[in-house]
Amino acid sequence: MGEFEYRQAEEIRDAFARHSVRYLFLGKSGAILLGFPDTTQDADVFPEKSPANGRAITAALRDLGFSLTSTEAAEIERGKDFVQLKNGPFDIDLIFAPDGIERFEDAWKRHVDVEGFPVCHIDDIIASKEASGRRKDLESLPRLKSFRDYLLGK
Repeated sequence: MGEFEYRQAEEIRDAFARHSVRYLFLGKSGAILLGFPDTTQDADVFPEKSPANGRAITAALRDLGFSLTSTEAAEIERGKDFVQLKNGPFDIDLIFAPDGIERFEDAWKRHVDVEGFPVCHIDDIIASKEASGRRKDLESLPRLKSFRDYLLGK
């Protein structure tokens, strides 16, 4: 698949709204929605973990054109920590238990609304990247921290 695009974020936002999904954009896709000048290959979404929200996510993804197997649907509905989907119009990662963020409700209290997009606060995005320990995440941290300083006027 290609790069994450604003249009994909709009499609996710609109489909999730139609099905009353509680979620936040996270990761680099979340940072991009905040204005971070970078690219990523997929949309990272941090959904609230509950059976009802999982069912709503499954319905919304099918509306978007994802071909979910029964196993994938079950994983989403039970809130498996990480579900990577590459069987739709674009790639999406559902991260029910992101590194560095304890609870969805805590992240929700800090989130930023950007033109109707619920986005994790830049500090949560950075905390998640730091906690992951993945090389590509650690390499992006200096740029993300510089962006945070710019964004917050530091």
